Amino acid sequence: MKVTAVRTEIFEEKTNLADFVVRFLPTVSENTVLAVSSKVMALWKGTAVKYLDLAQKEALIQSHSQAALKTPLAWLTIKEGMVMTNAGIDESNAKGKLILLPDCYACAQELRTALQKAWQVQNLGIVVTDSFILPLRAGVIAAAVGYAGFYGVKDLRGKPDLFGKKLQTTLVDVADSLATAAALVMGEADEQCPLCIIEQAPVVFTDQINRDEIKYPVQDDLYTPLLRAAKLIKQEK
Repeated sequence: MKVTAVRTEIFEEKTNLADFVVRFLPTVSENTVLAVSSKVMALWKGTAVKYLDLAQKEALIQSHSQAALKTPLAWLTIKEGMVMTNAGIDESNAKGKLILLPDCYACAQELRTALQKAWQVQNLGIVVTDSFILPLRAGVIAAAVGYAGFYGVKDLRGKPDLFGKKLQTTLVDVADSLATAAALVMGEADEQCPLCIIEQAPVVFTDQINRDEIKYPVQDDLYTPLLRAAKLIKQEK
């Protein structure tokens, strides 16, 4: 798999994103996945708001999440079936604004359709990346807050391991794996690389979108007891 970050100029609000991408990537080959930062998606869709004060930010975080817990470092929230900090609301590299996440699945599909036409390709994936923190791990990785054009989960249940034992629960999180690989070369500071080309990725391309395939049932999730203890999700009656 080849992962290549693309340096661009600074993306301005409400710029046509497909035109912007093609300006820096005039062509790509079939079977390519394009990673795009969630911040660029938000600026494209005009979801940035002027930062007023902390109270405004905290009110937005609570209103844009299904559950929210204030911690000493940030708000721990659940948004669209995903645990994230501050409901994805960001103020870094934002010129005094707060960047709110748009519907990243819809954005990914819209961008994919435009780029398929511009690049004259059929098998094209789009993954929208956002910074993500793992419990008890230093540093950030990335997660997919939206994607289109490929299956985001690979099901290995029932397949044999090296010694013939059938796997019982193993699912491979394709979408988040691609997001993290891209973020490693895109950077987190002033790199100015909001795009990344991923070639020869081991994915299965599709025109269908299923934003629920990557969501794991609460009753089966490893972290459910912890989330219940923190009162981020309700106890079963």
